[in-house]
Amino acid sequence: MCSEKHLNYPGISPVVLNSLSMAVVVLVASVLCFAVPARAQSSSGSDSGTTQTQSQPTKSQQEQMPAEAGGPAGESGSVAVPKKKGTEEAPPPPKPKQPTDNPQYSLHVDVPVVSVDARVLQKDGRPLALPEQTAKEHFKIYEDGVPQQIQSVTMSKAPITAVLLVEFAATNYNFMYDALNASYTFASSLQPQDWIAIEEFDLKTHILLDFTQDKQAVFGALNMLRIPGFRETNIFDAMYDTLDRLDRIPGHKELVVVASGRDTFSKINLDNILKKIKVTPNVTIYTICTGEAFLERVDAMAGSNPNVSAALMDYVQAKNQMNVFARMTGGRSYAPRLMGELPDIFREVAQAIRNQYTITYKPTNTKQDGTYRKLKVELVGPDNKPLIIKDEKNHDIKYQIVAREGYTAKHEVE
Repeated sequence: MCSEKHLNYPGISPVVLNSLSMAVVVLVASVLCFAVPARAQSSSGSDSGTTQTQSQPTKSQQEQMPAEAGGPAGESGSVAVPKKKGTEEAPPPPKPKQPTDNPQYSLHVDVPVVSVDARVLQKDGRPLALPEQTAKEHFKIYEDGVPQQIQSVTMSKAPITAVLLVEFAATNYNFMYDALNASYTFASSLQPQDWIAIEEFDLKTHILLDFTQDKQAVFGALNMLRIPGFRETNIFDAMYDTLDRLDRIPGHKELVVVASGRDTFSKINLDNILKKIKVTPNVTIYTICTGEAFLERVDAMAGSNPNVSAALMDYVQAKNQMNVFARMTGGRSYAPRLMGELPDIFREVAQAIRNQYTITYKPTNTKQDGTYRKLKVELVGPDNKPLIIKDEKNHDIKYQIVAREGYTAKHEVE
């Protein structure tokens, strides 16, 4: 018989020892229960990785996909593949074909038509009329010395658009008052379709009457000029401001200036007003210089005094300036010595405005560079020589052609 041996621990009873053994068994069983779910999660994760691996594109699909810098391509795995520098760009898409039914367009520059107003005057200033049907054959126009091809020559039949610019200062008042009275003659000659405005100036420019067709309103505006306020005569400022206003009005315009021509306090100098006249198209200036009568009277009273003669030089210069203003625009300057000449002068101005030819042509110089181009108008016969005009008694008639000296071409803005 085998003897049964038992492990005895001193101080511990067998009952307590059995209880500890049962606790160890329970602890081992709990650990085994938590380990089984963790292994199951690991198995599911492995299965999902297998699924993702199966969803990746095949080798043929990877070859069709573009290789981007830094990413895997083909069988390169996780190694970064740099982009090649010599990669050719895709060709541009083909241009769409233009439908055959669409019209073709081309860019071209239109040469502006130049209009020149010319008057043929006899020696005494009266207009000389040519047969309208043959006028085109006799007129010849030059631009900077180059002959131009005339398109049309017509008598001006458009309504008059005129501004009467009057000097009204406390100098030479008596003669100015008579000039204002004589301007009624000019206003009376206007036709119902004509337009007229009235301005007066001394230190500043004042619009007495805007453009109107009412003759009574014109007479009322002239009656307002009774007592002058200043002795200053700023004609340069007044003409510059008036030309600037006329430049905004379409069509041809006339500016009738009744003044001594002396400038005493203008901000604009002579050079600036001459440039303004050059660049202002379609304006004809007629000047009536009131300083000539004053010169005649003072010269008769104290012409031998050298101090007086030196003081009158301003009036002589002013007369020359008024003549230049008119000549540059194809107008005419008048310098009456007697008061009785004024009504006939205003009547002649009104007649000259209505008896003028309008010549149109396209310049051979097509550049739009803003340059000033000189003009010359002639009357020629069949032999290309100056035209000879005779009167009823077969006598040669002396005449002159009055036209604008030039114009400023348009400036093309790039």
